[in-house]
Amino acid sequence: MINERSILFPHLHLTFYDVGESINVFGITIAYYGIIIALGMLAAGAFIVHEARRLGCSEDDFLDITLAGIVCGVIGARVYYVIFAWDRYRGDIASILNIREGGLAIYGGIIGGLLAVIVACRMKKMSFFAVADIVIFGVVIGQIMGRFGNFFNREAFGGYTDNLFAMMIPKDAVRQPEAVTAEMTAHLATVDGIDFISVHPTFLYESLWNLGVFLILYLFRTRKKIDGEVFFLYLALY
Repeated sequence: MINERSILFPHLHLTFYDVGESINVFGITIAYYGIIIALGMLAAGAFIVHEARRLGCSEDDFLDITLAGIVCGVIGARVYYVIFAWDRYRGDIASILNIREGGLAIYGGIIGGLLAVIVACRMKKMSFFAVADIVIFGVVIGQIMGRFGNFFNREAFGGYTDNLFAMMIPKDAVRQPEAVTAEMTAHLATVDGIDFISVHPTFLYESLWNLGVFLILYLFRTRKKIDGEVFFLYLALY
C-alpha cells in the first residue's frame, strides 16, 4: 500500500512501497547511504587491486594508496561541505564531526583523495599519472554506486518534471523542505491521501552517466599512449 515512505516512477510503472533510510542492527542505526558508500569503497578497492595485478604492479602499494585516498577523500568531502554550509555549523562546531547526519560533497572528496594520491606517490616514488590512470576507476565506481544514497535519502533531486523518468516523492518525506519549489507544489499529485511532488531523478541520471564514463575508460585504458590519458579523459567526461 502507498504510504509516506513510498517512491513512485509512474510512467515506468515502478512503485517502491516502503523505502527506508536506515536499518537497525543490534540497536545501532545504520543508514543505507553509509552502506552504499561502504560497498562502493570495497568495489573500488577490489577493481584497483585487480588492475594493479593485471599490469604487474605492487598490489600492496595500490592498496595503501587506495586506503589513503578513501580516508582523505571522506575528510575532504566533509570539509568542502562544511565550508559552503558554514551558517549551519558556526553555532555548533562539534556537529562538524557528526557525519551521520549527512553532509559530504563529491568535489571535496575528489580534491582530498587527489592530494592523498599525490603525497603517497611521492613517498613511494611512483609516477602520479601512471597511478592516477588506475585509481581513477575507483572514483567512478564510487560515484556510480554512491548516488543511490540520494534515492534513499530523498535528496539531490532535480526540478519539477512529468517526463518518462519522473520520480514522485511524498512532499513531507523530503529531507530538506526548502528543496521543494513553488512549481513542485503547484503540481502536487495526491495518491491514497498523500501529497507527492514529481521531480527529475538526478541521482539516476548521474549514476547512469558515470556508468557510461566507466565503460569508456575501461575500453580506452588498453589503448592509451602515455600515462595520464585515462585520468584526463575522466576529467573531460565528468
